[in-house]
Order: sequence, then C-alpha cells, then structure tokens
Amino acid sequence: MVGILEILMALMLGVLTGVLTGLTPGIHINLVSVLVLSFSPALLLITSPIVLAVYIISLAITHTFLDALPSIYLGAPDEAQALNVLPGHRLLKKGEGHNAIVYTVIGSLGSLLLGMILFPFFITSMDFIFPYVKKVMGYLLLLIMVYMILRCTGKRLESLVIFLISGVLGLLVLTGLSLHQPLFPLLSGLFGISTLVSSLLQKSVIPKQDLHKPLTLSRKNTVKSVSAATGVGFIAAFLPGFGSSQAAILATNVVGDIGDEGFLSLVGGINTANMLISIATAYALDKARNGAIVVVKDLIDAIGFQEMMLFLGIALVAGGLASILTLLLSKTFATFIVKVPYEKITWGIISFILLLTFFFDGFLGFIILLTATAMGLVCSFWGVAKNHLMGCLILPVILFFLL
Repeated sequence: MVGILEILMALMLGVLTGVLTGLTPGIHINLVSVLVLSFSPALLLITSPIVLAVYIISLAITHTFLDALPSIYLGAPDEAQALNVLPGHRLLKKGEGHNAIVYTVIGSLGSLLLGMILFPFFITSMDFIFPYVKKVMGYLLLLIMVYMILRCTGKRLESLVIFLISGVLGLLVLTGLSLHQPLFPLLSGLFGISTLVSSLLQKSVIPKQDLHKPLTLSRKNTVKSVSAATGVGFIAAFLPGFGSSQAAILATNVVGDIGDEGFLSLVGGINTANMLISIATAYALDKARNGAIVVVKDLIDAIGFQEMMLFLGIALVAGGLASILTLLLSKTFATFIVKVPYEKITWGIISFILLLTFFFDGFLGFIILLTATAMGLVCSFWGVAKNHLMGCLILPVILFFLL
C-alpha cells in the first residue's frame, strides 16, 4: 500500500525536477524519464512503481509550463515551444516579456482545466476517432501547408523553398543521422540562434521590462486559444509522429488571427493538453505517445482506472504549483535580463547552445546547428514567415502518414 506521504514527496520532487528541466535548454523530460527507468531496479528497492510514476507525471506537467521561459527570454526553444520564440521575442523587445509568459501560463492552465472537464469524452471517443483521423491527417497537413504557402502573396516561391529545404533537413536529421538530441541543434538553429543573430545585426536593445503592464489578451481570444489548444492537443496525443508544433500549425489555421498574445496562449496550451491527454491514451488505447508515458507504462505495466484518477489529481496539483513558480521565476528573469548588456547576454546564450550541441552530438551536431541557423537567416532575409521553417517537422510527419 502506497502512503500519501510518499505520493506527496514524489509530487514535490517531480515539480522541482520539472522546474530544472524546463529552465535548462536541451534537457528534455524524456531524458530524465529514461534515467529513472534505468535506475528503477535500485529505486524499486526503496519505493514502489506507482511512486516513480507520480514523480514522472508531475515532472512532465511542470515542464510544459516552465519551458516557455528559456524560449521567450533566451531564444533557446525545444520542439513544443519553437513557434513561441518570435512572438515572445517581439513582446520582450516591447518590455512585455513577463506578459508573454503570463499568456503561456493562461494557455497551459486553461487547457489543463478544460482537458480535465473533457477527459471522459476523450476516453470514450478515442477508439472511434483514431482510425478516421489517422487516415486523413497526412492529407490535412498537406492541404494546410499548401494553403499557408499560397496565402503568402508575392513570397510563394520563397515560402515553398523554405518549407522544402527545412523539410529535407528535418528528414536528414530525424531519420538519416544517429544523434542523441536531434531536435536541439535543429530547432535552436532555425528559430533560436538565427533570431539572436538577427537581433545582433540590428543592434537590438532589450528595454526595461514592465511587470505591471496590463494584459491585452481578450476574453474571446482566450477562449479560442484554450479551446483550440485542447482540441488539437487531443489529436496530437494519440497520433504517432504528430507533435505539438504540428498541432500549433493546424490550430492557427482553425482559429485564424488571434494576435501574438493568443498565439502564445495557444502554444502553451497545446503543450500541456498533449501531456494530459497522453494519460487518456495510455488508459483507453493502451498506447504511449511520448517518452514520459512510455516509462510510466514500463513501470506499472497497465494504467487502470485508479491509476488514471491518481495521475489526473497529480497533474492538477502539479499544474497549479507550476503556474505559480513560472510567474515568480518570470519576474526574476525580467529583472535580470535588463541588468546585463543585451549583446553580452546574446553571445552568452549562443555560446551556451554551441557547448550543449557539442556535448550532445559533437561536430555533427555543430554542422546541423550552423546549417539550420543559415536557413533561419535566409528566411529572415527573404522576409518569409518563420512558421514555414516548421517544414523540418511537418514534412516528415506528412510522409509518415502518406507513405
């Protein structure tokens, strides 16, 4: 029998670990989850599988809140936050970096709560919906990308070229090369370093951050972003190869223009909804769609009704704690980032990303990082929207579903 004290300790340790992984570029929850699984024979001598599972669930949910901080303040994204770099950076340069984080928290917490309410629907509908969605997803993504490219009047050829070359690079990195952290140099180059280098060339200055500036996210756009995030998070949670960034592209074409504020809320919400609904996937379909849930299933074999209810409760508490911690840490980031010259901060972040790339994948990772950075700079030079660079992930997914 697992005691409540053990559960609470695992929850708190998971939240603290989620803060560390969320704040550290390149350290993903899958890495920590695999480490827990590797050491599980020793850990199970002092605790139970369900306690380790609680630790991983609380870690995973917390991470989805905190990973917005390095993406927006430092320009070092992971897969789930790549599209947030640009709108977040725009708000940061207007002195509204903290507000950008608040918008992501609104999306994450809102989608967590809405996901809880809709959880019975998710469980009962997955078996029915799964076969139909899987058949059309590749065609749907293809139509969306064609629409996005045709919409770029005067830049259609450039947009198509950016989409295709980033897609080829994504195929090479994700399927053709053996890398420990393939997404880190790929996304850091396309969205992170290229944005930072552009800022250096423009001699950008980070203004003093106003922590009391009123929020401009309307109630209508809040409802639209949270609802869309939960809906596409549901789709992403049970389709193999369909991640948070692809879900964001799909959602933005559904909800239309919701501004930078709504977009930040949308991407934050997808990330959290995806993780929450993965619990439903493991219970209803007995399938794990991300590394954290794979490890949970390995630890406890099958997720039954009691385990599912426990994990939902853990996710709710972890989400509440993560919301508070994210807002507190954002204020610290906002205060610190203006005390150091922006150029030094930028070079420091670029150096840190280079070191992490070498640490994970050596010279090959460095080449990928440089190539991706060059693509990101070409995209900026041509004046093409950087969401076309998501071809690096979307083209492999389209081919996965169609071939």
